[in-house]
This record gives sequence, structure tokens and C-alpha cells, in this order.
Amino acid sequence: MKIPSEKNALREIERRLGELFELPPARRWQADLHGQADAVVELGPHVVVVEWKRSGTAAEVSIAAELARNHAVALGEGAIPLVAVPFMGHVGRDLCRKAGVVWLDLSGNALISVPGVRVWIEGRRNQFKRVGRPSSAFAPKSARIARWLLVNPGRWSTQREIAQATEMDEGFTSRIVAKLEDDELISRAPEGSIAVLNPDLLLDSWKEDYRFSKHQIVRGHVSARSSDSLLRLMAERLSSAEVRYAATGLAAAWLLTHFAAFRTVSLYLGELPSHSLMERLGVRPESRGANVWLISPNDDGVFHGSAEREGVSCVHPVQAYLDLTDHPERADEAAEHLRDALMNWHSNVQ
Repeated sequence: MKIPSEKNALREIERRLGELFELPPARRWQADLHGQADAVVELGPHVVVVEWKRSGTAAEVSIAAELARNHAVALGEGAIPLVAVPFMGHVGRDLCRKAGVVWLDLSGNALISVPGVRVWIEGRRNQFKRVGRPSSAFAPKSARIARWLLVNPGRWSTQREIAQATEMDEGFTSRIVAKLEDDELISRAPEGSIAVLNPDLLLDSWKEDYRFSKHQIVRGHVSARSSDSLLRLMAERLSSAEVRYAATGLAAAWLLTHFAAFRTVSLYLGELPSHSLMERLGVRPESRGANVWLISPNDDGVFHGSAEREGVSCVHPVQAYLDLTDHPERADEAAEHLRDALMNWHSNVQ
């Protein structure tokens, strides 16, 4: 389905608000011509301040949430800030929750909470998917740049420096940097150097696109007294076999913060886990009851920023955080704790 024009989108938003509240809507104004919101809709005693964006990316939702909140404060009268997009992904929903704004999308989902009324609709599919593969700055190889920027937050660097640090062609680096700049995820100085001034927004944008399942994962089982002893056993055997590795997921979260016990040991390997390597590691292939995940990454960039923790090679906290989104057990809690503890970024630059 084609994304409607702003005028038609606002009409549809107004109509849907009326249906959800079961009240006849009355629009007070629309169009951001004088610092106003895109639309202000009266629904009985409720006044809803609407900010519409043609995309539900983390960057667009973050901007819209701030605008809606500011317009609602300026309007007063208990105005309710609302963000509307064609389809709201899980990252956008979380951003709205953290910003204290309500939202709806034109695909039929919504989370609106006002005095006396709570509307929560989820599970409707994206009705506005693009045909073909959309360009992204977070494809496996492209994401090396986002990873480097997040490992070095606030640092001003030239594109050549970034290309060399990420082991990528300068032309390819230039295209990805331009995409990040178009999406307002990085800043560029007059002399051309770039930096990320809002690391949280860049990480949220990457998380929206990231899929751990795109890596090649071999699941197996190894008998061990505990998960910690299993992790160290795997590290010792991989080092002995001279195989590059780095712990990720729950095992990495434990090494980095000692938050929450874990059962599954997830390890990136620098080579495909062959039959002979599996035997040497003592891993018995098994999907059900697996306690070891051997992962062949879709790009070696996952190893960038890795370091030894307590004698075990571990991915950078940014990589561990992304990978936790598709892990079992207490992965969600571990991800939030990891982010709060090790990714509490500030906006001051170097």
C-alpha cells in the first residue's frame, strides 16, 4: 500500500481517533506553518496533539515524540501528545513509551492512554512495506560504521579514518556515512569530520534493523557442572584449537556486568564449526536442550571492539546488547541492565 500524503494521513488519523474514542472528532488546526503541531484534534474533553511522520524509524519517531510533547506542553489544557506513522515497530513503540507519548499507526495498531480510556491494539501487519530491499546503513557489512561510531561515541573522525578502522573501501564508507547523515543519525563538522552526538538514537535505529537469526547458528549440548564452567571450557578448547572466538548474548552479559545467571553459552567463531571442530570441542549437535550456540557471523565486524574479560574473549557491549534481543531466558532484563551500566552515553564530544 502506498503511504498517503500528509493531508490524507491526517484525515485518516482524525477518523481513527474518532472511532477509537467513539466520539465525533473536531480538528482545531493542522500544518506546521507557525511552529504548531501537524494537527490538534478535540475528542469530547480530550485534546490530542498529533505529529505525523511518513516513516516509523527510530530517528523519525524520536523527533516526532519530542515535537508532540513540546507542542502539548505549549498548548496546555491537558493536551495529549500523539505520534502517528504508517507502521510503528517495536523500537518506535519503546521510544514513545520512554518519551511519555501515545501513538497509533495507519496499519491498525495503537497504544493510547488518557484519563478514563485505554486503547491497546497490537499484532496488525505492516500495510506499507516497500517493494524490494530498502537501502539500510545497518546491513551486515555496512553496520561496521555504526558499530565503530558507538564504540567511539562523541569522537570526531574523517571518513578515511573510519574506512581504515573498519577495513572498508572509502567509497563504500562514504555512501554509508551519507545514509546515516540523511537519517539525521550523525553530525558533520564544517571541515568534513563526523561524529555521533546521540548514540542512543543510533543504537535504537540499528536495533530496529538487526536480526540475530541472520547469522548461521549451530546449536549443541556439552555436559558441564555449570554454565560458567561451560563458558570457560569452550574458551579454553577454542584457544587450544587456535580458533578466533568471542562470547556474546547472555554469556557476554555475565562477563560484562555479572547480571543474571545464564544457561546458554553463545560464541561467535572465526570459521564455520566443522564436524572435526565440533568433536574437538565436545559439542553434540542438538536443538532441543542445547546449551551451546556456535555462531558463524554474517560479517566479521561482530569482532570489532571485542576484548578479554576474566580470561574469556567477549564482544563489545554494543554487540552483546543487539544479540540479546533474540536470546531466551532473562535476555530482555540483561539487555536493559547492560545498556544502563555500560552505555550511559553523554552528548559532549571530544
